[in-house]
Amino acid sequence: MAKLFGFSIEDNEPLSPGVVSPVPQNNEDGTDHYLSSGFFGSYVDIEGVYRTEFDLIKRYREMALHPECDSAIEDIVNEAIVSDTNDTPVEVELSNLNASDGIKKKIRQEFKYILSLLDFDKKSHEIYRNWYVDGRLYYHKVIDLKNPHEGIQELRYIDPMKMRYVRQQKKDPKDKYRLSNINADNPMDFEFPQIEEYFIYNPKMTYPASNPSSLGGTAGIKMSKDSITYCTSGLVDRNKGSTLSYLHKAIKSLNQLRMIEDSLVIYRLSRAPERRIFYIDVGNLPKVKAEQYLRDVMMRYRNKLVYDANTGEIRDDKKFMAILEDFWLPRREGGRGTEISTLPGGQNLGEITDIEYFKKKLYRSLNVPPSRMDGEGGFNLGRSSEILRDEVKFSKFVARLRKRFSYMFHDMLRTQLILKNIITPQDWDIMEEHIQYDFLYDNHFAELKDAELLNERLNMVQIAEPYVGKYFSQDYLRRKILRQTDEEILEQDKIMKKEIEDGIIPDPNVPVDPMTGMPLDQTSQMDLGQPVMEPNLDAQGAATQVDGKIVEMPKGGEI
Repeated sequence: MAKLFGFSIEDNEPLSPGVVSPVPQNNEDGTDHYLSSGFFGSYVDIEGVYRTEFDLIKRYREMALHPECDSAIEDIVNEAIVSDTNDTPVEVELSNLNASDGIKKKIRQEFKYILSLLDFDKKSHEIYRNWYVDGRLYYHKVIDLKNPHEGIQELRYIDPMKMRYVRQQKKDPKDKYRLSNINADNPMDFEFPQIEEYFIYNPKMTYPASNPSSLGGTAGIKMSKDSITYCTSGLVDRNKGSTLSYLHKAIKSLNQLRMIEDSLVIYRLSRAPERRIFYIDVGNLPKVKAEQYLRDVMMRYRNKLVYDANTGEIRDDKKFMAILEDFWLPRREGGRGTEISTLPGGQNLGEITDIEYFKKKLYRSLNVPPSRMDGEGGFNLGRSSEILRDEVKFSKFVARLRKRFSYMFHDMLRTQLILKNIITPQDWDIMEEHIQYDFLYDNHFAELKDAELLNERLNMVQIAEPYVGKYFSQDYLRRKILRQTDEEILEQDKIMKKEIEDGIIPDPNVPVDPMTGMPLDQTSQMDLGQPVMEPNLDAQGAATQVDGKIVEMPKGGEI
């Protein structure tokens, strides 16, 4: 195979020869099939939905232009990507990462650098919308091949209609000369397929449909897997081996809504006005004469005055045939003679129940609550028990979309950290599951739910506090009622100890004077003056020193 364009990051520690599997590696994104020979990328769909992914992406983009579909997409994108003037839409979360502070600081710096390359603060809405509509996202990671340690220099967006991901079985030229001498009793003797992965880029926006091994020249450019960031929706058509968009479920619903709207408009135009029916008596005239006489009467009484709004003139358009014409019917001799009657217009033209039904069906197919379809209702920030279940499902759906979309940051951050020698590929395999991405959240339901849960837990703690030491322990309250984890308990204990030492909060273990509200150990240290000593009355007539003078006490009797 010819050399691929771009760069590759390879693991220097391959798996042991004993670690084998007949199943090739895959990302569970619809490309788990691989090519051994022949053509690829085409599928004959009897229902006419699509033949190739090229046609599928075009259909998705046409759907996104429909007003109702566009409104639902905007609801999803606005919920997932929150634009704030002060905060960035997404930040890297490293609290669960077991690494030094220096490594975490470098990871945060490189993530901010990637966001600046994407201009994500300004273009986040468009990037997320393109990923949601197309169902896939491609970025070319441009680096300096002479100085790869400088990292990614530029990130260039690639139209999915120009790019194709290919997984192909590796072929060894020596295979055709090798004799098959395999012992069927030993599974280790089988030669399992080795898969090579690469991308085909075609700037002419023509979907590649020929054998990848024969592509070359103007047919497409082969690019290495590590040089491209490839993020999919996660939805897969397993029967056809293709990646789908979240709009795929709405194809039928949108087509039904379009048809019912068009039929409603046609019916109203044709049935709304009243029409006249002219019954013309033609006597015993032959058929040809009768038709000629009928046409003469039509042209004589026909009125086609039209008002031109552009020029303000009134003109006669008798030569044009309109769809709302009167009816002219001949009537033979012996009938009731010439008659003019009226055909009433259509009834119940204001009924749009079927339109509303298909609108709700479209919103449900896009996982958007139908309650968001009507903008008449106000926004209510009530208790979480008053929130509709559809909103709960929608918030979980948006969270799942964010999780899938963050793979784009994951791949870019991996490439940047490895190229700049901050970590090794082996380190990344250990660290990647602990690197999370925190999106700016604007769904008030989660905030309301957390506030209510905390309020209920604090009330329960207040009720159970008199029973601490009798039926419950402090540890039981913190673990079972406040639901604090071991890490949170250790962290809060450490913070409270530091605040007590700094004097920010009083020590709860020190008794407090009920009169002054001050701790007793501080009250005892206050200067209250010297106490006045009482004279010694045990010895009668004894001399006692008072105010520095010796005074002789008088004799007294016992009381």
